[in-house]
Amino acid sequence: MRVTQALASEVALLLRAAAQAEIMPRFRRLAPDAIRAKTGPLDLVTEADEGAEKVIAAGLTKLIPGVLVVGEEGTAIDPTLLDGLAGADCAVVVDPVDGTANFAAGVPLFGCMAALFLKGECVAGWIHDPLGDDTAIALRGEGAWIEDAEGRPRGTLRVASPVPVERMVGAVSWGWMPEPLRSRVPARLPRLAASINYRCAAHEYRLAAGGHAHLLMYNKLMPWDHAPGWLIHAEAGGFAARFDGQPYDPARHRGGGLLCTPDRASWEEARAALLGDG
Repeated sequence: MRVTQALASEVALLLRAAAQAEIMPRFRRLAPDAIRAKTGPLDLVTEADEGAEKVIAAGLTKLIPGVLVVGEEGTAIDPTLLDGLAGADCAVVVDPVDGTANFAAGVPLFGCMAALFLKGECVAGWIHDPLGDDTAIALRGEGAWIEDAEGRPRGTLRVASPVPVERMVGAVSWGWMPEPLRSRVPARLPRLAASINYRCAAHEYRLAAGGHAHLLMYNKLMPWDHAPGWLIHAEAGGFAARFDGQPYDPARHRGGGLLCTPDRASWEEARAALLGDG
């Protein structure tokens, strides 16, 4: 199977259709019983998540016959779905509403994400912004770009030029880090020019891939949260690796952390500043 730009546009339009049908009509209109906690107070699901994932899954099976759809909400019901990702001939991971806590609180900062895998390799990624009504897209080896609501390219994505660590702006999610990193990393954030946390990886990846931030750092690595953005960032010219320097495998999610920067030299400098012993 070859993932063409035409297919990439069709998937982007599918994400938009799901957002228009299931997400936006519920934004700031959720009843209290339409929001539930899954594993804890930081892990929420709403009717919008579940409705959008059903629409996206149905659309993907029509666009790509035989595809394995590994959705965040479907996996919460059947965790074995995640086990099949690395070995599937063709699979798509889906995060129907990334930034659910923001969405549930009425904060206009959430996204709809998907990534396509062929035999365990991530070859395409999408991040749709339901409010901006456009989609960041990447195809392996073909770059990253933004498409508008009609599927028209609106410009390419490119990471920021490298700068010293004291001039870096970074999105750092330290809440899921184990000790001693949970204490060490926040204490070192003043070494950056500025740190942000959108509670939404979708928009943080778009920010970095568009050249408006230099650094992304995450510890919890569920593939629907990171595979789309990682590929978009990489195709925009960025570099990423696990905290120990090993390559990131978006089909696997256990341990390792992820650090994304404009290039390898920036990665080394940022790692030393935020994770090193000194």
